[in-house]
Amino acid sequence: STVINVVPETEKASPKPTETEVVCNVKPPVAASATWQPPTKAILKPMMKAIEEFSMIANGDKVLLCLSGGKDSLSLLHALKQFQYIARNRGVIFELGAVTVDPMTPTFNPAPLIPYLAGLGVPYYFEKQGILKKAEEMEEVNSICSLCSRMKRGRIYGAARRNGYNVIAMGQHLDDLAESFLMSIFHNGLMRTMKANYMVTEGDLRVIRPLIYVRERDLRTFAETRHLPVIPENCPACF
Repeated sequence: STVINVVPETEKASPKPTETEVVCNVKPPVAASATWQPPTKAILKPMMKAIEEFSMIANGDKVLLCLSGGKDSLSLLHALKQFQYIARNRGVIFELGAVTVDPMTPTFNPAPLIPYLAGLGVPYYFEKQGILKKAEEMEEVNSICSLCSRMKRGRIYGAARRNGYNVIAMGQHLDDLAESFLMSIFHNGLMRTMKANYMVTEGDLRVIRPLIYVRERDLRTFAETRHLPVIPENCPACF
């Protein structure tokens, strides 16, 4: 059966499991739509080009996908699964898992992803952390979004290290990179954008973005036509 790790908020991100980690070996109710969907050529072809051009995935890698529940990360999940089969025929075998950080806000509930990932048979790590509550307790916060990003990143890195993953896959697409490029020019005067493949400072994890050549409209079409269980995200800090 699929192993779903549900990590409570009280657990600190550490290289080794702690006593507060809950490992559930019982399959949750499986969503009826939990079936693999083959990605369209508009997604698979540019994704494979990016993976090969930037040497994103190698034989023996353990890839942990950051799954927010949005259309981009859900589409990437299905695309990477298809790529697993293709890569295997080329002698490249890698493992695929997923992680979600639940910020524990009343307007965003990613819990339905648990039975969906169980139905797909993907190792899944569900991290809980009261990010907004933590921000409210702090005396001064310059940017909620920046704080949220840092805290989520810490939980994701911790989940990867605890479970032996060496590659973290993120779902930013071509439109995201273009937007990041323009923001960097106008706000910082620098011609740069998000990296396709880089090593974190500690040197033990690589971060990849396989969708850098994929247009957002193609991901949206795929998610809508395949009826992927997109979780609407409504951050109360943004309003």
